[in-house]
Amino acid sequence: MNVDSTRMQKIQRIGVFSAARLGGALYAAFGLLFGAVFSLFSLIGAAASGLAGEEGALGLLFGVGAIVILPLVYGLMGFIGMALGALIYNLVAGVVGGIEIELSEAQPTR
Repeated sequence: MNVDSTRMQKIQRIGVFSAARLGGALYAAFGLLFGAVFSLFSLIGAAASGLAGEEGALGLLFGVGAIVILPLVYGLMGFIGMALGALIYNLVAGVVGGIEIELSEAQPTR
């Protein structure tokens, strides 16, 4: 690697809203995955128990509701958590300095 092609850069500040959007989207995707798994187990449990009528419908409603509720809750938690994390990083980086990363020029592919 050529020494001239690498350089150290410092992350001094993170965009709070940018980080929050990313965190919200990632956590919402995880919430959708967890909601789908939870819904599947809920449906299997309702079918295996042989519940009919209101009891079976309640299990079905609870399972399907997880697909809607969990992504919303996880997405909100991810948004808030990443916003707080970015704010804390910005405060601490202002005092002690940011994270240093080494960047290099991209080599053209042939």
